[in-house]
Amino acid sequence: MNSLLRLMAWLSPAFPVGGFSYSHGLEWAVEQRLVTDLASLTTWVITVLADGAGRSDAALLLEAHRAVDDSQRLDGVVEWADAMRGSRELALEASAQGTAFLSTVAAVWPDPWLDEWKARLRALGRAPAYPVAVAVAAARVGIKEDETLAAYLQAFAAALVSAAVRLVPLGQTDGQRAMAALEPVVLAAVQVALVRPFADLGGAAPMVDLCSMKHETQYTRLFRS
Repeated sequence: MNSLLRLMAWLSPAFPVGGFSYSHGLEWAVEQRLVTDLASLTTWVITVLADGAGRSDAALLLEAHRAVDDSQRLDGVVEWADAMRGSRELALEASAQGTAFLSTVAAVWPDPWLDEWKARLRALGRAPAYPVAVAVAAARVGIKEDETLAAYLQAFAAALVSAAVRLVPLGQTDGQRAMAALEPVVLAAVQVALVRPFADLGGAAPMVDLCSMKHETQYTRLFRS
């Protein structure tokens, strides 16, 4: 029960990582009318979870969770996470949220190990990507990898749906319909990720990356990505 409460707190929209300010390229997709309603939104998020950042983030999260007691292995995950973003804004989305998450967790739930890891990251000149920071914090308090991954992917999906509710715009009820439709998608993504080797790291959602790149010069925008 304690692990559930901790995950709910960490991945709540109220947790100060600034998740509300990122759309993961969705803002450009809405402007170009690639996402216009509940059906197209659901398809878009399914693609992100199954083939885009959701797929690579799942692999990074699991590897980081498993590497928490191996500093060199964890360094490698941090480096891979830096390389797994298709645009400047997607890199910012991952690193800014990861840094904010780690700083808040370390301040509210003190752990000398986390302080040492923060110092190691500074020495390496790297910021922790969001899924890596979540994985490490969860592993440090004994939260299981499958529970951590399910909560992370559900929160990721919810953030995209929340952005779409504001951008399309969709009604709140349609937003919840999208979340209901995405439940089996999240669960399937978790099960596949648990048996996929880390060597199979990667994704293939070029339209999402392209929308993120186009968003960098979008004239009117609400979101940072």
